[in-house]
Amino acid sequence: MTTATTNTSDHEFAEGVRANQDHLSTSQNTRFDFIVCGAGSAGSVVAARLAENPEVRVLLLEAGGSDEVDSVMEPAQWPLNLGSERDWGFMAEPNAHLGGRAIPMNMGKVLGGGSSINVMLWARGHRADWNHFAAESGDAAWSYESVLNIYRRIEDWHGPADPDYRGKGGPVYVAPAHDPKPTATLMLEAARSLGVPTFDSPNGAMMEGNGGAAINDLRIRDGKRLSIFRSYTWPRMAQPNLTVLTGALVSKLTFDGNRVTGVDVLHGGRLRSFSAAREVVLSLGAVNTPKVLMQSGIGPEQELKRHGIAVRQHLPGVGQNHQDHVSFGCIWEYAEPQEVGNGGSEATLYWKSDAALDAPDMLHCQVEFPVPSAENAARGTPQHGWTMFAGLAHPKSRGQLLLSGPDAGDAMIIRANTLSDPDDLRAALASVQMCRDLGNADAFRGLVTGESMPGNLGREDMEQYLRQGAVTYWHQSCTAKMGRDAMSVVDGKLAVYGIAGLRIADASIMPRITTGNTMAPCVVIGERAADVIKAQYGI
Repeated sequence: MTTATTNTSDHEFAEGVRANQDHLSTSQNTRFDFIVCGAGSAGSVVAARLAENPEVRVLLLEAGGSDEVDSVMEPAQWPLNLGSERDWGFMAEPNAHLGGRAIPMNMGKVLGGGSSINVMLWARGHRADWNHFAAESGDAAWSYESVLNIYRRIEDWHGPADPDYRGKGGPVYVAPAHDPKPTATLMLEAARSLGVPTFDSPNGAMMEGNGGAAINDLRIRDGKRLSIFRSYTWPRMAQPNLTVLTGALVSKLTFDGNRVTGVDVLHGGRLRSFSAAREVVLSLGAVNTPKVLMQSGIGPEQELKRHGIAVRQHLPGVGQNHQDHVSFGCIWEYAEPQEVGNGGSEATLYWKSDAALDAPDMLHCQVEFPVPSAENAARGTPQHGWTMFAGLAHPKSRGQLLLSGPDAGDAMIIRANTLSDPDDLRAALASVQMCRDLGNADAFRGLVTGESMPGNLGREDMEQYLRQGAVTYWHQSCTAKMGRDAMSVVDGKLAVYGIAGLRIADASIMPRITTGNTMAPCVVIGERAADVIKAQYGI
């Protein structure tokens, strides 16, 4: 098929989608089999998989708007989404462990969620992560071997042939960063000089052992971003059984006793109610999923009563166990300005500071432009340079989410508690030191003039640098965790304890944060949710 023919057929399909969705969204239908709340990396998967059966009526609700904007589609423009209408604009509370700083906790508010505004990295997680999920849930379907089968099933891999680890023909196009820039390739050379092995891909064998360094796997095709929404949901939006409603803020769940019957939604300036004959699936992310649960009467009894919310199900773990990847930028000045490729992040490194750990605790992400924190920028940021983020893959600090009020318009209180565990500060010191060793390796001679920050600081000054420089990788998770203890919110099939007709499928169900970026694990969570729902209802 020629490019002209392809463009024509794509245009015709898009027109068909718009006509179909205009008809569906303006109809008076309020009854569906399944309602999926949130069109992010997990919700897009659940809705699309359920809609594969033409007899199943699916409603997908998204508080944000269209993804058809340049800052979403053009990989290099992703920073423009931060602080825009495509960002929830969450902010953690001021944190004494960060010198009173309040960290922005950006999260996607657009069709595709985080997969429409992120840096497009496809990172599967470590073998130990998934085996931990299986142990916590008591369900072998979450084990690494099982999840590896899911990855092979869903991937359309465009890199070196690797049938043991990669799949072909699935909905998820993945490829190594195309034509990576010198900063990325030299980072691998520097890693080898420090005894860190390099791999063809950061997914596969590299994530079964101590880690290593590799050129990133990205979700970019023909120079354009591929969100999970575009890969899964968009191809089904011309179907009459899938309604996608944007600008739809889920307010509360509706009930018959302890069975969820649907949702109340703020849409177009009015409150609308939709009913689900079978189930509601919450895929609103690690902040808004706990919010809707608590404001609907599901959560810690004391927290609900504080806001006059009637307790329907006491689940003390809702909003607890908040985890996120924290990182600290180290910056080098270029000798000459360099091009930015593939959105700017083309190489990564995972490594263990202690071989006894079950997974790498260092998560280093290379970015091809200088990115200081606002507080550390005053130290002197080069006009042209690159950043290595020294991240903590498994921080021990735990945060919590609290309600500021009982209504949909009341903002959530995010107590991230970043660096509250002293072990995290020690791990950060080790991670930054390794980061500096990488950036100052002989491999970079000629490309850079030298290290801009942090430099060779004493212990006290370095700790100050870390507290002023800590930022998020935007991987909030674990606030409605899967498991079998008293703090668990969902079981191994993602069903909410004590409530019928309600499931959760997003990063909030993670018992612990995965090693690396969370988009790919959220796709697996969406696939698992769809599998168990299909099995339960014979669809």
